[in-house]
Amino acid sequence: MFKYITRRLLYMIPILFGVTLLTFFLFNVVGGDPAAQAAGKHATVEQIETIRKELGLDRPLIQQYLFFVKQIVSLDFGRSWATKQQIWTMFKDGVGPSLSLTFPAFVLAQILTISLALLVARWRGTGFDRTTKIVCLAMMSLSSLVYILWGQYILAYQWGWFPISGWDSSLAGRWEYLGLPILIFILLSIGGNVLFYRTVFLDEIYQDYVRTARAKGLSETRTLFVHVLRNALIPIITRVVLQMPFLILGSLLLESFFGIPGLGGIVVQAIQNADFPVIKAMTFLSAILYMVFQLISDVLYAVVDPKVQLR
Repeated sequence: MFKYITRRLLYMIPILFGVTLLTFFLFNVVGGDPAAQAAGKHATVEQIETIRKELGLDRPLIQQYLFFVKQIVSLDFGRSWATKQQIWTMFKDGVGPSLSLTFPAFVLAQILTISLALLVARWRGTGFDRTTKIVCLAMMSLSSLVYILWGQYILAYQWGWFPISGWDSSLAGRWEYLGLPILIFILLSIGGNVLFYRTVFLDEIYQDYVRTARAKGLSETRTLFVHVLRNALIPIITRVVLQMPFLILGSLLLESFFGIPGLGGIVVQAIQNADFPVIKAMTFLSAILYMVFQLISDVLYAVVDPKVQLR
């Protein structure tokens, strides 16, 4: 396993090089003049030229790219064009609020949807199964904006169960503002997760080992929650672990609508302000997180199933 992990880490180097090249090309070449974007719509030619010199955009593209690579290697992404803050400091400050929202919501959503999918698989073919599928499909068909606006207008504004939006930086006070976005996060996860896990569990239910367990007299509930769940761990791990980077990177819409100062809100503000350094840094960090968690998922395959060999 050590050789496998080492080899996978070495494979990441050319991939990351390709990510840096593509990111630089998109934002510095295809995306238009970054200096004009940073200066704004009403800037004069002199102001644009001044900004171009301040940001080093008057240098040849190869020098700009090498400087970008140097920033990545040193984890010093420079300053935001919009806020003038250090980008790394902005990211460190945003991780806590993002995880405060996404981590508990994600854990609760996985427990709820896996349990519900097991129950649906237990009573497959019944009215409960068909009703659940219809409800899940309907939930998937609705835009996330519908859930957000419904929660803010009905649950927060009319019924007064939650604050409409806001944030408290203290660890104890923030949960008052996180209740509604966590609830919406869970609602957004139910449809797709339940249908996916239901399919996974039904694939396992018709395997020979399940018939053997039933022949030995094991109850249907024990067969499902012990044997079927354990043997379905590989697709579950794949779905869960590959969603981890998005937990760290935050939820763009939820953080924006509820005023949560997380990484998702930072990205939305950067897009609105054409803040290219922040967007490029976030793009690169997203690529790193995705590759790292993909490696973790592969390693976990071998942990939960000894028959899996990493090569």
